[in-house]
Amino acid sequence: MQSLIFEFVGGLGIFLLGLKFMGDGLQKSAGDRLRDILDRFTSNPFMGVLAGIIVTVLIQSSSGTTVLTVGLVNAGFMTLRQSIGVIMGANIGTTVTAFIIGIDLGEYALPIMAVGAFMLFFFKNNKVTYLGQTVFGFGSLFYGLELMSSGMSPLRDVQAFHDLTLNMSSTPVLGVVVGTLFTFIVQSSSATIGILQGLFEQGAIDIQAALPVLFGDNIGTTITAILASIGATIAAKRAAFTHVIFNVIGTTIFLILLPLYTRYVSYLQDAFNLNPEMTIAFAHGSFNLANTILQFPFIGALAFIVTKLIPGEDAVIEYKPKHLDPIFIQQSPSVALDQAKEEVIRMGEYAYKGLEEASLYLNNHSQKHADMALQVEGALNNLDKEITEYLVSLSGTSFSEADSTKHTALMDSVRDIERIGDHFENIVELVDYKISNKVVITEQAQQDLNDMFDLTLITVKQAINALGEMDREEALAVVQKEDQIDQMERAYRKKHIIRMNEGSCSGPAGIVFVDIISNLERIGDHAVNIAEEVLGE
Repeated sequence: MQSLIFEFVGGLGIFLLGLKFMGDGLQKSAGDRLRDILDRFTSNPFMGVLAGIIVTVLIQSSSGTTVLTVGLVNAGFMTLRQSIGVIMGANIGTTVTAFIIGIDLGEYALPIMAVGAFMLFFFKNNKVTYLGQTVFGFGSLFYGLELMSSGMSPLRDVQAFHDLTLNMSSTPVLGVVVGTLFTFIVQSSSATIGILQGLFEQGAIDIQAALPVLFGDNIGTTITAILASIGATIAAKRAAFTHVIFNVIGTTIFLILLPLYTRYVSYLQDAFNLNPEMTIAFAHGSFNLANTILQFPFIGALAFIVTKLIPGEDAVIEYKPKHLDPIFIQQSPSVALDQAKEEVIRMGEYAYKGLEEASLYLNNHSQKHADMALQVEGALNNLDKEITEYLVSLSGTSFSEADSTKHTALMDSVRDIERIGDHFENIVELVDYKISNKVVITEQAQQDLNDMFDLTLITVKQAINALGEMDREEALAVVQKEDQIDQMERAYRKKHIIRMNEGSCSGPAGIVFVDIISNLERIGDHAVNIAEEVLGE
């Protein structure tokens, strides 16, 4: 029994490590292209399915793809309907691991691992290192399976296990529950499918009991996305729940058709002379492919159902620009410039919102405000990139002198607005430090921070309004307020030094206070830079 447990647990650990290594190696080779694939190739549900398959094959984890998708929905990169196609594709993509396992390479596992380790440790080139990581993970996958298979072989003679498989054969729902729970514990459907392949190869389980467990594995893998959606937007929660509904509906359909499906799998095994592992791989692949084909026409219905089950208005920060239409760059550069300005103003409004959320987080320590501020900062970074690229494309066209001045002002303003995002992100991190280290700020210091925050918020708002309306009076008001912010920063810094000398304020509190007012002063500088673009200075 000890040998069974040790070999099984150790084999499972090596299998999971191999799966992670292989996925990480492939992911590093792909770089940032993974998110781009999901972002750019989800224009329609069919393309979403293809994107889901490709990304899942690359990272060897349907849970990873689904979590990535939930993150993109949460960030406003992807709509709920687009995410459903990706989730369907992820279910198909994950079956590739089962087919890899079906190729019996167990006896070559150790030399494959040796080749991978050699590439990892004796080469400095990143591409070779990533490939070595992938190869090492690939070998570990088979070595872990060999250990698990060896550990599981005595199960054929264990009466309790024999009774369980008989019960699963006669009561398929029990098999579904077993598969769901085990995948929930292991957090990898690929691992539980691998174990199922090992049991089937050892003759410890028959096909009637194996198929319901396989269906349950697909339900169990959805828990990762559910966990990833905790604290996320309503749209992200809906995307995660869609994964559950999709697999539960598929399992229900195939349980009803189980006798027919069992005959189909047995036919495949006989017709193609499949080994036991490959038989399970084909069963897994057929289930996910057929499930996608059956439910694909009903993506709209799935979106409707999940919207009803998880009601509420979704407050999401959209990362993508709304006004940048490339068609105007050549046809009408002047209109394109106006479009760019609209987007810059929208970006400025986001900066104000992010700063406001940072202020709220300082006062009530509610994590939702920190999350929203950081989400806004991510949107600012993306808009900065998109708007700058658009304006650079515009720079090659012919402008009037006035438009040329406007173009320069927008280029500079985008940079200043993005920097405001960096500074309120710093403030959020300082509040995190304050909370985690139980730093106490005196009541007077807190009031000073709030006063400076209020003035900075008004200054940023006026700067964005001045840019939007090209209002010189508003711009001059920003310059005056920025002078007040500078004076306030100097005065508050002196007051805080006095409090520290008197012993009413601790050293860590002093660091947090000074760094926050310093960041607010820098935000004021960026606001005045925007105002000076309006003033032509």
